[in-house]
Amino acid sequence: MLVSALLTSVGINFGLCVLFWTLYSSLRKQPANYHVYAPRLLSDGQSQGSSTFRLERLLPTPDWVRRAWQSSEEELLSSSGLDAVVFMRIITFSLRVITLAVVIGVFILLPVNFSGDQLHDVNFANLTSSSLDIFTVSNVKDGSNRLWAHFCAVYLLTIFVCFLLYHEYKYVSSRRISYFLSSKPQPHQFTILVRSVPVSAGITVSDSVERFFKEYHPSTYLSHVVVRRTNKLRYLINDTKKLYKRLIHLQREPTASKSQPGSFFGLFEAKDDLVDHYEKKLEDLQENVRLVQSDVSMAGEEVRAAFVSFKSRYGAAVALHIQQADNPTQMVAEQAPEPHDVYWPLFSESFMRRWISQLIVIVACILLTALFLIPVVVVQGLTNLSQLEIWLPFLKSILNVAFVSQVVTGYLPSLILQLFLMMIPPIMKFLSSVQGHISISEIIKSACNKVLWFTIWNIYFANVLSGSVFSQIFIFLEPKNVPARLAVAVPAQASFFIAYVVTSGWTSTTSELFRLIPLICSLIRKCFSGNTNNELKDPAFPYHGVLPRVLFFGLLGITYFFLAPLILPFLLVYFCLAYTIYSNQFINVYAPLYETAGKFWPIVHNSMIFSLLLMHAIAVGIFTLKKLPLASSLVFPLPVITLIFNAYCRKRFLPIFVAYSAETLIKKDREDINDATTAEFFNKLVAAYQDPALLPVQYSSDSNRERTSLLSPV
Repeated sequence: MLVSALLTSVGINFGLCVLFWTLYSSLRKQPANYHVYAPRLLSDGQSQGSSTFRLERLLPTPDWVRRAWQSSEEELLSSSGLDAVVFMRIITFSLRVITLAVVIGVFILLPVNFSGDQLHDVNFANLTSSSLDIFTVSNVKDGSNRLWAHFCAVYLLTIFVCFLLYHEYKYVSSRRISYFLSSKPQPHQFTILVRSVPVSAGITVSDSVERFFKEYHPSTYLSHVVVRRTNKLRYLINDTKKLYKRLIHLQREPTASKSQPGSFFGLFEAKDDLVDHYEKKLEDLQENVRLVQSDVSMAGEEVRAAFVSFKSRYGAAVALHIQQADNPTQMVAEQAPEPHDVYWPLFSESFMRRWISQLIVIVACILLTALFLIPVVVVQGLTNLSQLEIWLPFLKSILNVAFVSQVVTGYLPSLILQLFLMMIPPIMKFLSSVQGHISISEIIKSACNKVLWFTIWNIYFANVLSGSVFSQIFIFLEPKNVPARLAVAVPAQASFFIAYVVTSGWTSTTSELFRLIPLICSLIRKCFSGNTNNELKDPAFPYHGVLPRVLFFGLLGITYFFLAPLILPFLLVYFCLAYTIYSNQFINVYAPLYETAGKFWPIVHNSMIFSLLLMHAIAVGIFTLKKLPLASSLVFPLPVITLIFNAYCRKRFLPIFVAYSAETLIKKDREDINDATTAEFFNKLVAAYQDPALLPVQYSSDSNRERTSLLSPV
């Protein structure tokens, strides 16, 4: 029953993948009526064509697959930045690991497992009704010398993964330095953010910042911009934007009249009168915005934080890494993000407020983790048909139908889990935004970590241990029992995780070609707003949703490769799909909203180290249960060596991702001395961190001439 249910799940998802792939290959050649799936490709004019119908447009083409597979790092770097290059390096790293795991697991360990005789009740004449345990290490006889093949496989994969991790960490670190040295002067390279500025009576925050840095950094200090409270102003600006769009839509509306409340008996009002009404209201809103901007510019609306700019990168680095005040909670400095990366709406005013918000977020994450066990329990009930019949006895007759039972136990659990998981990245992004992070990139990095560990706990451990949150905690409170418990539970969930890889990996990744949710939202907005202008927007890549999934599948591959190697081909297909599809999306769809210069890689390194340690713990338990104590003892050096390797990498490479060296900074500063554009850059740097909400507002309601909105998106 398990195998047949799994085959049903794989068949359904494979059909969906083929459907998405074929439709995308066809739609790339269509006139772009709905082009949310490839806005950058269309905005460059590469996919525009005649609006006339041609039959060959309905035929799928594999050309885009070839171009995506053959895309170079330089092409990715020029189109989507270093973060895109690093992400694709993560995919290729995972591909190499899984490829070696497939060679060892499928061609060596799988035959060893299948030819074992530990399980005597296997119906070899009808494998579709048998358990997947015959393909796992559970089928190898206790104390058998065949288990040494699994022992050697654990050692070999550990060495290979550590070698690749070192190579990739070194490569990404060098690319990060070279990317910095080849970049033009950027405002964030010369600027720091100072929080918790102490203010004396009768002195403004601006005066306090200026006096402090002129006194203690006289040779390098350039200028500063004080952060102000602009949340209310932003709401007012958003209302103005909405009214402006409504007015423009009304001016383009071909109908002669529109209903307007307040007209004669609530009937109709002339279109020209309605346009005049909106124009007058728009003028009033713009005037209110200017008045509020004037009020915000007063000293009373200052936040005790400021962006402080310096004359050199080295000067900014010195100020960043030296404690500024005797009180360590005052004048707290941190690296300023890029001006367009600043998350203006939520600026924590003080060290204490930021600390309290972090505690609140931790509690919220714990509660969310506990609540998510409810759908996990439901999913586990669906995988057990007998338990489901006990819960819902009125469905017993329906569940006796073979196909229905296969869909319910094989496909439905992973689908339900995937639907619930779709809500987690936005929630974690929101929680990260209220922690006090002042840049979008830091919010996304924080959300990445939260989603990753949430997924590992709730999808891996919750499904493997299959108990309440309290029983799971009690298991880990007894460390000596953890390996044995994992050794029993992990192989038993192989069929569920194969179905999960197919549903969450294959189908979700191929659906990325269409970006279904943005497409549906675009169609809904178009229907309700009547906007036929087809505005093209370049979306940012959702690292907090995609990267944790990639790393989680890497964890599955590492921990399952010697236990249940049957999962490895499914993972290999996923990473091949991911490489092709995400290469295409980076080139044709996504545009960088920010640039961290590869700061996501330490998250990858830590995840891989954790995966190796988890594999070692499971190996100890397996060899102990299989009555091979010598192998169990010889595994113990592996986690020690892995931790030593991790400590070396943290000392050798991690500082490069935290800050640039004095050697790099001074070398770059010396290059700027002979640059003719340096003076112009410093003139612009003075106002680079001005809050966009405080910039002048200018709308034009005349649809017959070129209009400008609020300077830039807020």
